[in-house]
Amino acid sequence: MPPRRKSAQAGPPTMAQLRETLWKTADKLRGSMDAAQYKDFVLGLIFLKYVSDAFAERREQIRQDVLADGIDESRAEEFLDDVDEYTGQGVFWVPGQARWEHIAASAGSAGIGELLNAAMDAVMRTNPALTGVLPRIFNGEGVDQHRLGELVDLLGDARFTGHRATERPAPTPTGEDGALFGESTAGVPTEAATRLARDVLGEVYEYFLERFARAEGRRGGEFYTPASVVRLLVEVLEPYEGRVYDPCCGSGGMFVQAEKFVVAHRGLTHSGDIAVYGQESNERTWRLAKMNLAIHGITGDLSTRWDDTFRNDRHPDLRADFILANPPFNMSDWARTVDDQRWRYGTPPAGNANFAWLQHIIAKLGSRGTAGVVMANGSMSSRQSGEGEIRAALVEADLVACMIALPPQLFRTTQIPACLWFFAKDKGQLGARRLAERRGETLFIDARDMGTMIDRTERILTDGDLEKITDTYRAWRGAKSARDKGLAYENIPGFCYSASTEEIRTHDHVLTPGRYVGAAEADISHDEPMAEKIERLAKELFIHFEESARLEKEVRSQLERLDA
Repeated sequence: MPPRRKSAQAGPPTMAQLRETLWKTADKLRGSMDAAQYKDFVLGLIFLKYVSDAFAERREQIRQDVLADGIDESRAEEFLDDVDEYTGQGVFWVPGQARWEHIAASAGSAGIGELLNAAMDAVMRTNPALTGVLPRIFNGEGVDQHRLGELVDLLGDARFTGHRATERPAPTPTGEDGALFGESTAGVPTEAATRLARDVLGEVYEYFLERFARAEGRRGGEFYTPASVVRLLVEVLEPYEGRVYDPCCGSGGMFVQAEKFVVAHRGLTHSGDIAVYGQESNERTWRLAKMNLAIHGITGDLSTRWDDTFRNDRHPDLRADFILANPPFNMSDWARTVDDQRWRYGTPPAGNANFAWLQHIIAKLGSRGTAGVVMANGSMSSRQSGEGEIRAALVEADLVACMIALPPQLFRTTQIPACLWFFAKDKGQLGARRLAERRGETLFIDARDMGTMIDRTERILTDGDLEKITDTYRAWRGAKSARDKGLAYENIPGFCYSASTEEIRTHDHVLTPGRYVGAAEADISHDEPMAEKIERLAKELFIHFEESARLEKEVRSQLERLDA
């Protein structure tokens, strides 16, 4: 193999350029394996490159500090090999055989796969937090060693250290920013420099998770929740401090966003104010989550292995302050036990786990805990197999704080319409924070008309959309963040409505927001452009279609009961 071509780019790359370079690594293996396989290859290698870069940067800083203290360079080695000098600053210790310069020197050899497996083993042995996490799949049958060497060679052009995150602008709605990261971190305290490097890799890792989810199609939804949906859950719940739990954590995106929320609102020194707990049933996805937390410097308890949440709850005694979850929609094959203590509000049907997930989540909430859960729209109105009775019991127990109907096409991996359920164990208080008295009330928000299409098939919620929804919920709850902005809650026809339990009872405990918010007050004039009028009327028509379909389904269900 010819010597590696040095990048001609001057200065640090933009985030868009870094992403583009790294995505080429996936293309190197695209022809020889499927998306699920090359996801493990590429994300594992990116992680190894990152820990090596961070280690090298910390090592050089130790050297400079030793020399600045007047210590002879011949004695520097004893400081350079002090593991605590690295781990104490949040940097993983990387043994010599796993350092990138050693690996890159052998990129053209036929044994590169064996070398990478050994490197992964070495990093896991010296960093207990990574035990059993990193992939050892680089020397398997069918792995193209030549292409693997090219992939390693290409990764040599990417550095995850030496960037100033403080100079990054906020991401655009599409998540693609092109601003330069700025000069190196020379002069920046080590902990901060390490944090900035983590931020860079964290963004790249999240970007790759999204790209791989798209590449895998429907299966990708098993480990990835769209970023704007995760942000909405976190911004509504405001998890400033306490125990954060996800019973089906996928690749850990909920935890990462929760930590970002804390840092954004309270600063880096408060990043440890939340403690995260999670469980994941898929082995490969569990490994992704462990790696994701390690990349972001988050100490979390995802148990010592993957496991089924219904069959074997790995956190049986946990009572969480906040729960964020995106369970699999309408899961028909699940470990159901009729006498499970979690089914306090009714035994979920064998053919659908939606209300099993909801009741598991409620069972894990602390006395003043809150939860946000992504669910299929059917959960708001289904009456089959006792689901209507369970939903009614949840409402009558005054647990349902808010229901949000989401716009279509947020989830590239499924066409099933989705909604958000928000629970609150105490509607008058959140932790130590006294809120508005909302006992006996539920907030309904209809966000189906919100969002922006970023291509022909995918929609995202913009910053403005997220702010409108979260401001509405926070004002309704009387949160300090709303009071500080001078916000007061009011019902807005067509968008939000606070309904009493008595009102919900008259609707047979159906929780579809469109039933409660009504139609928007439209100022329709003869000057309305034809295109806008057609779009408005089409949206209204689709709403009527949905209601008609729901009523038809309900009538059929009642007739079948009579026939039985």
